[in-house]
Amino acid sequence: MKKKSPESAPASKKLDSIALKAEVARLMIRSPKKLYSARQIIKRLDINNTKDSVEQSLVVLKEEGLLEKLNDGRYVLKDKNAQTRKKTLKTYEGTVDMTRTGAGFIKCPDLKEDVYVPAKFLNGALNRDKVSIEVFHMTNRRRPEGQVLEVIKRATEHFIGTVYINKRRIIVAPDGLYNDFDIFIDEQPEMPVSAGDKVIVKIAIWPGPRRVNPVGKITEVLGKAGSSDIEMKTILINQGFELEFPQEVLDELKGISTEIHPKEIAQRRDFRQITTFTIDPFNAKDFDDALSIQHLDNGLIEIGVHIADVSHYIEEGSAMDKDAYHRSTSVYLVDRVLPMLPEKISNELCSLRPEELKLTYSAVFTMDSNYRITDKWFGRTVIYSDKRFTYEEAQEVMDTGHGPFLEELREMNTIAKFYRKQRFENGAIDFESEEVQFILDEKGVPVDVFVKERKDAHMLVEEFMLLANKEVSRFMATRSEAGEIPFIYRVHDTPNIEKLSDFAAFAAELGYKMDISTPDKIAESFNLLSKRAKDNENLQVLEPLAIRTMSKAVYSSDNIGHYGLAFQYYSHFTSPIRRYSDVIAHRLLEKNLKDIYKTDKALLEAQCIHISLQERKAMDAERESIKYKQTEYIEKYVGSVFEGRISGIIDRGIFIELIANKCEGMIPFDRMYEPFHIEESRLKARGLASGKILKMGDKVKVRILDTDLVKRQIEMELLEE
Repeated sequence: MKKKSPESAPASKKLDSIALKAEVARLMIRSPKKLYSARQIIKRLDINNTKDSVEQSLVVLKEEGLLEKLNDGRYVLKDKNAQTRKKTLKTYEGTVDMTRTGAGFIKCPDLKEDVYVPAKFLNGALNRDKVSIEVFHMTNRRRPEGQVLEVIKRATEHFIGTVYINKRRIIVAPDGLYNDFDIFIDEQPEMPVSAGDKVIVKIAIWPGPRRVNPVGKITEVLGKAGSSDIEMKTILINQGFELEFPQEVLDELKGISTEIHPKEIAQRRDFRQITTFTIDPFNAKDFDDALSIQHLDNGLIEIGVHIADVSHYIEEGSAMDKDAYHRSTSVYLVDRVLPMLPEKISNELCSLRPEELKLTYSAVFTMDSNYRITDKWFGRTVIYSDKRFTYEEAQEVMDTGHGPFLEELREMNTIAKFYRKQRFENGAIDFESEEVQFILDEKGVPVDVFVKERKDAHMLVEEFMLLANKEVSRFMATRSEAGEIPFIYRVHDTPNIEKLSDFAAFAAELGYKMDISTPDKIAESFNLLSKRAKDNENLQVLEPLAIRTMSKAVYSSDNIGHYGLAFQYYSHFTSPIRRYSDVIAHRLLEKNLKDIYKTDKALLEAQCIHISLQERKAMDAERESIKYKQTEYIEKYVGSVFEGRISGIIDRGIFIELIANKCEGMIPFDRMYEPFHIEESRLKARGLASGKILKMGDKVKVRILDTDLVKRQIEMELLEE
């Protein structure tokens, strides 16, 4: 006969609710570190109660503060010491920024410094999750330390990974630098799956304090690893972007009319008879801005900046609107675009295609003969684009003096140059990051890589977009004398003084002296560096490093201005097809054109934080796709020799950026022809045998040894001159 446990009730007896609750509480208190589900409690107490009745007792005990429910549905006795700690230590909310070591830095809006959290105190949080933390210890480090209390919101529910079979159990190892864990698949997939397959997994149960591995369900089998298409999808999913639109969005899309009613046209300012055109990249499909120009009878010039009226088609609070906010941005990889909005909206209804009637939201500027603004107007309009230019076509017309709308293009270019010159005179910083461009074959494989050249046509469009963004922001900031009208601003803070001081010392060793005494002097020094770097190749290595000292531009409801552009007021208004921030700007502007409307600033700030985070994820995805395609391109040049420039020096070796195509690889010191000593500044490395010095910015010749697409790495060797 089975011997009963002292704490168990007779098997023949069914406990009433009061006795059941008491027995469950007694069990949990006697086993403070054990985890129990309702079924496990029934078995442990040897009772005849139903699972639901036991679950109800557990819920009551949780509400009374005795128990804690874990992510996997089990319960554990609450740690009362932890509760006392929570009451005495201040808590914050922030976003996890994981490191390769498994630890994390928590970026909190309410703290100046990021909070360091060791891996063992992350409490199951993953990269970019929104979490609540407590700061419990200050050390000699620059940053405070803390621990994650709770994961508030997961950055993504989906992961791409590779299938492994272990004793008949399916395990998925997710891709990504920060996903150093396995996902257990407890439910048999509906589709056939085998070891080595790339799959998409949706997490069902997240890791927690006592659960190391998440549990998930395979939702799609992509096939064997290795194809470029799968790698691009992996990049998107691992950054938290969903590849497909939800069914409710697709259902809603069917109800959107493609017809423009005459009554709608009658309510708008009509620009259909005014010369209007778009200028976009050759491969663009969503044209979200157009420019118009006309000379008025009084001798003034009228410039119209016309933006796709997305808010006309997307109702606030609709399924499509919620999904667009969740995404917040279109994601541009080398070989594809993951749009923020379905193609019917982005590429058809809202795209300002030539020779089609389109609904727009416009910023219209009246200028005198000196291009000074004498009047401005904002509101809903209707346009008819006369021509779709690519940047190359518009540039050719201006360069050759032949082609459609020559006079209009040249005059607008003159106006754009006037405002560009004015901007730099006011202290804007002239840093233009070099943009890598690819030519792909029909299979998406790169056949050429080069640095994109920015010409007048690019800067023409850019300057008018900056003007519209600035003036919309100014209007909203100065609209009311009776208190602030909350608005979404694009802000850029002054550089971090510590980073700037390190950079100034770095630049001085290369022969360039920075004046960092005031923000204005910093801007002057950066601009002078940009000019000198055009003639001095050794200084060119400083430009990307200088950009890294700058603060990142973000969205905020608190306007601190835009340091890099030297604008007191700045927002994003000109790209609502691909940026949700612009959709918010359109709606708030519309509500304030006639009356004063004040939205909830706290809610708006929460939206700003979310959109800024999504923007960063999209940028990371873009950079990762560029790195992948550069590695893919270099594959066919294994054994070839290239000219490069030393772009970084670390303990293990030197980084080389190839001059022709910006591809970067590393050469370990242990593969060089002699040992090297690295100077403390990490600007130079000295050969111990020859005394040869390798320094940042030096031109060198390298041979391509190998490539690794999975790690996005290019192996090189340094050639002796």
